[in-house]
Amino acid sequence: MVDAPKLRKLYHFSYPCRDGEETRKFYEDLLGLPLVNCMTSDRVPSTGEEKPYAHFFFELGDGSYMAFFDLGENVMPLPSPNTPDWVQHFAMEVDSVEEVLKFKKRLQDAGVKTTDVIDHEFINSIYFFDPNGLRLEITARTEEPGYLEQAASEAHDAMKAWVKKKAGMIANKSAAA
Repeated sequence: MVDAPKLRKLYHFSYPCRDGEETRKFYEDLLGLPLVNCMTSDRVPSTGEEKPYAHFFFELGDGSYMAFFDLGENVMPLPSPNTPDWVQHFAMEVDSVEEVLKFKKRLQDAGVKTTDVIDHEFINSIYFFDPNGLRLEITARTEEPGYLEQAASEAHDAMKAWVKKKAGMIANKSAAA
């Protein structure tokens, strides 16, 4: 294990958006996350680049934030060209599968397409997209006692097995080309 200071929790996850008000309606009015900060600037503090933007934050129940940048161009963020749309997603936890189902109904009633509830053996989840093309997950834990400890004890061996399998997949793909 690396001797590094402990990262305590997520502070915020930030993503570009096409339209700040459209995004606010989705996250605050539909998902119930309050808008708690909206900062605007004409210059990027970390780079000095001149670029007008609004950076705004929605608070989750644990005090972490979902944040967005509106760059004032009304342009939809582009997906990664080499990544399937189901890979990159942001998962938010609720207290029960019943709450997952309530969100599923609420989203569908608002015209948002969701998956059915997916049973991952330790969580139950629904997946859907926000107005910016960001895939979201609402999930509830369902794991049996000891599941997470067992998974942690097996994680390094599972990673080693994956690395070996991946090397074989890449070798087979190269040989076929």
